[in-house]
Amino acid sequence: MYKRILLAYDGSDAGQKALLECREVAQWSRSELFLVAAMPSAMSFVGLEGGVYDVELEERERRKYQSVLEDGLRRLASCGYAARGEVVVGEAVDEITKAARRLEADLIVVGHKHLDSWAARWWRGSISGALIEHSPCSVLCVIVH
Repeated sequence: MYKRILLAYDGSDAGQKALLECREVAQWSRSELFLVAAMPSAMSFVGLEGGVYDVELEERERRKYQSVLEDGLRRLASCGYAARGEVVVGEAVDEITKAARRLEADLIVVGHKHLDSWAARWWRGSISGALIEHSPCSVLCVIVH
């Protein structure tokens, strides 16, 4: 039985569908819900020598991700679910799996949209696929067509 469910939430169509699925699983298993919005770092690398850190960009991005997270929490609250959430900064798969370990999650729920071409799949990669490989717990991929 799932006691703690972590939803990797980004506000996309796939994320919205995963939010609905997460509610259903949480109701069925009477689980605690946690939302995580994974924000990429604002560090830009310039060659091999080093990088440039853009404070203003990070602050804008943090506000955007915080807004997405709050929207997800509001959607859950409007359906009667109490959930906690946080914005994490870094590579999505690493940060989601760290949060799952820290929270002792039993299940990670993530939305997944099939990409049309093999080139798009190769270039963008798959967060949901990588989560399956690196997760400390079960992963539910909610497919959006």
